[in-house]
Parts: sequence; C-alpha cells; structure tokens
Amino acid sequence: MGPEWVAILALVALFVIGTVLPINMGALAYVAAWLVGMYSLGLDEKEILGGVSGDLILTLIGVTYLFAIARNNGTVDLIVRTAVRGVGGRVALIPWVMFAVTALLTAIGAASPAACAIIGPIALGFAGRYKINPLMMGMFVVHGAQGGGFSPISIYGVITNSVMEDAGLPTSETTVFLASLVVNTIMAAILFVLLGGRELMARRIDPDEPDTLDEDLHRGGAHVPGRGTGADTDTTTQALGVRRDQILTLVAFVGVAVIALAFDKNIGFVAITAAVILAMLAPNEHKDAVKQIAWPTVLLVAGVSTYAAILTAAGSPEFVGKWAAGFSAVVVGALILCYVGGVVSAFASSTALLPIIIPIAVPLISEGGINAAMFVAALAVSSTIVDVSPFSTNGALMLANKPDTISEPVYYKQILTYSVIVVIVGPLLVWAALVLPSW
Repeated sequence: MGPEWVAILALVALFVIGTVLPINMGALAYVAAWLVGMYSLGLDEKEILGGVSGDLILTLIGVTYLFAIARNNGTVDLIVRTAVRGVGGRVALIPWVMFAVTALLTAIGAASPAACAIIGPIALGFAGRYKINPLMMGMFVVHGAQGGGFSPISIYGVITNSVMEDAGLPTSETTVFLASLVVNTIMAAILFVLLGGRELMARRIDPDEPDTLDEDLHRGGAHVPGRGTGADTDTTTQALGVRRDQILTLVAFVGVAVIALAFDKNIGFVAITAAVILAMLAPNEHKDAVKQIAWPTVLLVAGVSTYAAILTAAGSPEFVGKWAAGFSAVVVGALILCYVGGVVSAFASSTALLPIIIPIAVPLISEGGINAAMFVAALAVSSTIVDVSPFSTNGALMLANKPDTISEPVYYKQILTYSVIVVIVGPLLVWAALVLPSW
C-alpha cells in the first residue's frame, strides 16, 4: 500500500475516533502525523513538526488573549451596545452587518482568518447578549469572509488568478469573485431562515434599557475557553459608562486592524503585542486573562494542520486529483476534484490548497467540453466554503470565541455537523450550478 493511501486511511481513522470518543482531535492528529510520517514516509520528527503553522497558532493565541482582556474590562459589551444603536435596535440586521463587514475586509485584501479574528468575537458577543443563534452568527462571519475573499485584490483572488495565468488558463476575475459572493450569500440566507432569522425580524431592542441586556454575558466563567475567568464582579459597561481602559482597548482594536491589514503585519504578533500592553497597564485586573486563551482549540488546529502537511507530503491530494482527471467523462472528473478541494480544505489551508488543485484541473480542462473559468470558480468556491469547519482557522476562531450562552462541546458539535453538511452537499451544488450548465 502506497503512502498516499496510508495517509488517507489514517485521516479517516482519526476523524472517526475523534468523533466517537471525547478525545481532542488535535492530539489524535499528532499521533497520526508521527506514525505515518515516521513509518510510511520515512520522515524524522523535525520534518514532521515542520508542518505545523506557527502563524496560525499565534493568531489563535493572540486574538483570544486580546479579546479576553476586552471581555474583562467591559469593552466587548460596549461595542455590542454601540453597534445595536447603529442598526436602530433591529436585531435581524445584526448578522447581516457582520457578514457585510467581514466580506468588505477580505475584499480589500485582508486574509480570511484575519478578518474572522477581528469580527468573529464581536459578532459572537452580539449573539450571546441578544440571544441570536450562535451557529448562525459564527457562520455568517465565515461566509462573509469567503464571500468577499475572491475579489481581484484579495489574497484568494490574487492566488487563483495568478495560478490560472501560469497554467495557461483564461482568467476571469469577475466570474470567480461573483461566484464566491453569490454562493456564500445564499448559504447565509439559508442559515438565516433555518436558524431563527425570521423570528429576529420581529424583535427590536432598546440598547439604553438595562432590562434588555442579557446578564449571562458576564465577566466570569472559567469553564469558557477564551472567554471567561475574569473578575467575579458584576460591574458592566452599562453601569460604568465608557472608561479609560475601554477607550484604550478600542484604540488597540483599531490599531490591530490597521497594522495587520494596512501594513501587512502578522495579526497574531500584533494582537498579542496589544494584549501585553493592555495587561501591563492593568496587571492585577488581567492577571488571569492568559487562562482564557482557547488552549483546546489551539491543540486541535495545531495537530490537524500538522497532519495536513503529512497528507501533502504523502501526495494524497495529487493522487486523488490525478485519479479524477482519468475519468472518461470530464464533468465527472470535475465533480471529483470539487470534492477533493472541499474535503482537504476542511482540514488544511485553503490558501495552500488553491495553488495545488487548480493545476491538477488543467488536464480536465484541456479535454474540452467545460468552461475553464466556471470550473476554476467551482474549484475555488468548493475549496473555501468548507472553511466553516472547526478544524480550519476560521471555524476554530468561531469556536474559540463562543458566547457564554452555549457550551463548548455543544457548539463544537453544531459547527462540526454544519461543516459535514457543507462538505457533503456544497461541492455537489456548486458543481451543478457552475460546471454542469457549461458542459
């Protein structure tokens, strides 16, 4: 049995075990990476560990640390109340505002995880305070990021268009961008209808009325990774007004966004620097904030990203892709490749996958019979809509910043269930909408 098959079977095994048993899948992935890497690929430990994304891990740590501090000093509550005023208390508009803002950030060049890291905790703060379904809110943020993620000046867009050009394929920047935007908007609309959005349309909130605020969004809660273990006082933004430390925290938020996005600096480094500065200004208040970092999520993402590198080293994605390209019916091979992109990207980096999977599609396109731009658009969308997965950076960020109104195991299962549905159904529907009509 070749290493590509060993890696695929090990992936299936760790997914089954991690789903059936209450064991962190990141820990399982580390074991699988070690065994497959050592005994199937002949790698040493240093080469195996070289697959972990330090950038990804630092982003999770830095962002959840910063928002733990913001949670402790009431800044998150302040942002929530101010934003509700901005939509006139119309609760149904809040998820769509979060979708639009995140889409705008990625469309103008923000990395998808960076946009989710900035908007996700704020959006889920809304969900916790105003009893909006947290799955809907978190997925709105991720779909917003992916919806704007293929603009001509975005990271995904630049990668996709460059790879198409290098492969000698006709480029169509607008086609890929609009395909992603429309698909993700439709998925958000479906979530809105199925997860209580219609009930929200009848709700209005007066943000200045104390009784409308959900006191469950408190400052304590050690059981909540990345969100609790602050002081046990019930002091709120509402009671204290805008304080100096909250103003400084807001300045830190803006600074992180500007430095990371405008100056292209690593958001993990920027966020953790901002968090340390705020902690130094109030060391006693924030001494326990580091305990609120989402360590289980960090382990999950670190382990899975390490195993994703092992999959790539084993040649599993290329193996499946070339197998799909061998189908006599070009359109069937296109469907297989859409599924390859979706399944692999649910665990691995979409940014890393796009330059791999698009060239694999060239033999299919050269056979003729399908529109190159629409096929690449289908591949791109299939490989990124699955970033709702809790094993991807975006999905993990939503899990790490869950509101107090839902437990981590329940929220994890909700996100996992939704991501499985997206992985199973998403590529098929995208293929049917974009590839099949041009066949």
